[in-house]
Amino acid sequence: MRDLAPTLLSWDRFAVASVVAVRGSAPRPVGAAMAVGPAGEVIGSVSGGCVEAEVHDLACQVLETSEPAFATFGYSDDTAFAAGLTCGGSLDVLVQRDNPSLRAALQASVDGHPVSVRFEAEGRTFTESWMPPPRLLVFGAIDHAAAVAEIGRFLGYHVTVCDARPVFATPARFPAAHSVVVDWPHRYLASTHTDDSTAVVVLTHDPKFDIPVLVEALARPLAFVGALGSRRTHAERLEKLREAGVGEASLARLRSPVGLDLGGRSPAETAVSIAAELVAVRHGGTGLPLTALSTPIHRNLESHGTDLPQRRRHAGRPSALATAGHADGVPGAQCGQVPLLLGAGEVPRDARVGLGLGRG
Repeated sequence: MRDLAPTLLSWDRFAVASVVAVRGSAPRPVGAAMAVGPAGEVIGSVSGGCVEAEVHDLACQVLETSEPAFATFGYSDDTAFAAGLTCGGSLDVLVQRDNPSLRAALQASVDGHPVSVRFEAEGRTFTESWMPPPRLLVFGAIDHAAAVAEIGRFLGYHVTVCDARPVFATPARFPAAHSVVVDWPHRYLASTHTDDSTAVVVLTHDPKFDIPVLVEALARPLAFVGALGSRRTHAERLEKLREAGVGEASLARLRSPVGLDLGGRSPAETAVSIAAELVAVRHGGTGLPLTALSTPIHRNLESHGTDLPQRRRHAGRPSALATAGHADGVPGAQCGQVPLLLGAGEVPRDARVGLGLGRG
């Protein structure tokens, strides 16, 4: 729902449907949301098209009555137009009207504050954490950086482009970036907030910029550290990093040459390659074609962080059952004034999601 916040806040009234539980295979995860506005317009999706028409009708009903609704959708092969999931799984959807508390939570999320929201329905309490978006720090104000900033923003990152050269580091050259900073990369990185969801991509391939910022980046618990360059550049870079005192364990975290092997050469194609590796690392993908795999398409969130080669070696093994947990994996601070919304992470087939389960 957080992704829909700017549009929701611009509407004078709306009904929002949120996926609060998923069992088996389903197109969208827990937390996916679809909203219906005052004129019946739709944004978002809860199933990738399988049950959207019925959810739209349900949302229109909630918009008129202001009474929340709860529905379960599963596999249906009775008729070609039956509302159901063709992928064989099932999902629970909670639909509710807008209210002042929900609007306050959405506004707080837009303003960059962590919010944990909850809502009681059907005798159960659902919760969801909305954390600030992860940061993508792009160092090097080159054409590739503009493409990486654009696709990074598309993927939901808060994007910063940094370069020490003011003639190149301008907002006009990087309109997709949330901020453009003129500073030495290592100095900016040392002074800015990062966490274990932050991604750093170094595109300068100039040792006087690369080495200091990579020394700083590899000393931090970041989600991703990548650097552009040829294999020869990478080998020379490793030697300089060793000379700077970076240990082998830290060097093993460096993804260079950055990106997956897609064969492209242009800045846009290179950005897609880099983004593909970012997504694979973030969500536990192998980087292999789906046609070459027999494992479930949608992985458990717990699997992220394993190195790509290791995931490729184990790609043929059956996956473990999912377990309940927050949709984002990391709960935010509880907000007592926002008694609102939704579910937890993917759950085993017979489990129920949420906190404080049970019926009153």
